[in-house]
Amino acid sequence: MSITETINTQIPDAMRAKDAERLSALRNLKAAFMTEAIALKKKGDLTDDEAFAVVKRLVKQRKESAEQFIKGGRKELAKAEEAESKILEAFLPAQMPEAEVRKIAETTKKKLGTTDKAKLGQLIGAVMKETKGKADGAVVKKVVESLFS
Repeated sequence: MSITETINTQIPDAMRAKDAERLSALRNLKAAFMTEAIALKKKGDLTDDEAFAVVKRLVKQRKESAEQFIKGGRKELAKAEEAESKILEAFLPAQMPEAEVRKIAETTKKKLGTTDKAKLGQLIGAVMKETKGKADGAVVKKVVESLFS
């Protein structure tokens, strides 16, 4: 079952359970999928990779919003954003451990022949492409920067 089908089946379940928070998150996710499909000019559902990219983007937005709310002294709004972020994270594939990212980064560094810190951005991009979205960007950046320390 694709991620879009999973979302479509979980919306009625959340309605029956009267879980307003989960229902809201699922509906927002479905709307984001539709918006992305329109932007990509697709007639059907998104592929799982496209859907994962949307979910990842929404999770990142929620985390950034929560940080801003905390800075602004609005802890109740930050809690809501964090709760929605946790619901959305459940749809993402398991993230690679840092050790595995390090192996991929070292291999990619040798393959590209990167020796100076000036090519750091290219190496991060190549590692992100290699991990195919299964590694958090912040972890990849940290690991790649540590290779030049």
